[in-house]
Amino acid sequence: MRVLAMAAAVLVAVSTTLVSTAPAHAYPQVSRAEVIARAKSWLTAGPGGGPVPYSQSVGLQGYRQDCSGYVSMAARIDAPGKITIDLADRLHSAPIAMADLRWGDIVVNTTGDTADGRHVVIFEKWADPYRTAYHAYEQRSTYGTTYRVLRYGISATDNYRPRRLLNVTG
Repeated sequence: MRVLAMAAAVLVAVSTTLVSTAPAHAYPQVSRAEVIARAKSWLTAGPGGGPVPYSQSVGLQGYRQDCSGYVSMAARIDAPGKITIDLADRLHSAPIAMADLRWGDIVVNTTGDTADGRHVVIFEKWADPYRTAYHAYEQRSTYGTTYRVLRYGISATDNYRPRRLLNVTG
């Protein structure tokens, strides 16, 4: 009888732990390849087959056309898109080391008092074997959707941090 009572207590403790650490929102699982394909699609989904223009108020495919709306679209996270600081919280992503970045991960800056001081990009691959720069997709104000080489997060003092979205698989 004591063994049964102890087993029940352990089961309750484990189930409580599992429930309390589960994400508050369940988003569809999305592969790394799909994140990159969806990110790439906005390079030609704008007017005249060009990049999608940047906008914090206008949307495309139900998502805001700003950086966090763009990342939300690529990762199939709630339209019209989470804001940058939400993408970097423990309900949506987990911190990782820069050296552990894989395609479809994000590099995010949550500092600043306004959305204009915050930014998030989608990592694709390292630009060199020394990992001093990387190729990334981003939505930025003057240019809209871009794919370019970046150094955000390479310096520990620039406020950009690498994170892995919880619903991205593979």
